[in-house]
Amino acid sequence: MKLNQISDNGGARKGRMRVGRGIGSGKGKTAGRGQKGAKARSGVSINGFEGGQMPLHMRIPKRGFNNIFAKDYAEVNLGAIQKFIDAGKLDVSGVVDHAALKAAGLARGGKNGVRLLAKGELTTKVSFKVAGASKGAVAAVEKLGGAVEVTVVKAAAEA
Repeated sequence: MKLNQISDNGGARKGRMRVGRGIGSGKGKTAGRGQKGAKARSGVSINGFEGGQMPLHMRIPKRGFNNIFAKDYAEVNLGAIQKFIDAGKLDVSGVVDHAALKAAGLARGGKNGVRLLAKGELTTKVSFKVAGASKGAVAAVEKLGGAVEVTVVKAAAEA
């Protein structure tokens, strides 16, 4: 047997039904769509349409809102950074910034930069250049002799 001689078993593949091709085909005239009505026409009625009754997704009360001006920061904990330093995945000889954290696989997303959070324990002296940092994170880094440079300055109203 050769590769060009391989074929399907008989009846393994069924051809598509050509609808609307005359009465003799068995799928002529209405083409299997029954009689008149919205479902017989093209562009069948919308999902969730309830015959004029207010649809369920509009009857249920809504809560909250999505702030389109919210900043998107990749939040990174000190404990996670220490884990990566111990594993040798993060080089701390220079300044650790968004690019370095992203390359190590710590900062995911965060189109507005990285925000440093104080969860976990840091035991290595590191200097950071980040978009934001919590007070606890700054204190923990400076306690070990490191430095945190925050690049994004909050507005005067927030400070």
